[in-house]
Amino acid sequence: MKIEIWSDIACPWCYIGKRRFETALNGFEHRDDVEVEWRSFQLDPTLPAHYEGTETDYLSRSKGMPAEQVEQMFAHVAKEAAGEGLDYDFDSIVVANSFTAHRFLHLAKTHGLMAEAKETLLSGHFEHGRDIGDLDYLAEVGQTLGIDAAETRRILAGEDFSAEVKADIAEAQALGANGVPFFVIDRRYGISGAQSPDAFAHALETAWGESQKLTVLTGNGSEKDSPSGETYPDGAVCGPEGCN
Repeated sequence: MKIEIWSDIACPWCYIGKRRFETALNGFEHRDDVEVEWRSFQLDPTLPAHYEGTETDYLSRSKGMPAEQVEQMFAHVAKEAAGEGLDYDFDSIVVANSFTAHRFLHLAKTHGLMAEAKETLLSGHFEHGRDIGDLDYLAEVGQTLGIDAAETRRILAGEDFSAEVKADIAEAQALGANGVPFFVIDRRYGISGAQSPDAFAHALETAWGESQKLTVLTGNGSEKDSPSGETYPDGAVCGPEGCN
């Protein structure tokens, strides 16, 4: 079973949703048969490379919300994050455009390290006040994961992986994703938002059950046996009692 997860590094609910999904996946009987692929998304592609101001300033101005309301929202989100073992520090967040960081994630993917890079960047952004738009920081993360720092700087200094990030975003929009996190299971089920672990667990069980069902096209000449309406002649079969 394949699960694609669209999310943004600058999305607080995406990190919470990641933790809740992982809780459900860790308790899933068939977790070893599940492939998870991270996909890129940007909540605000118009954000400058670096914003001179706090996260409170940014949201207050961009969303037209009073600063007090933004602070209340942060307190609620931080409480939800703490429930998942995350220590959000909104006061230390560096507001930056996430496009370059998404390009770095695609670079990490070529090394088989996208999941590890995703976790590190989310933690750095929300818990440690690191600048996800800074090439030195991204090179540092790459070095920690085993990616040569010089390679990271060289690639991110150009336009490599820009097309991949844009393709991910376009595909999310084509699938009808209006926000993130957005989870797609086997291109059959879409789950929007940081749902509870129980909700994710139910979705995994449901999707797994559906994936194991087999439509048998018998040879009795009935159209109902074929999804596309074809009929099939009787065929020779063998069973416990012999062959016919």
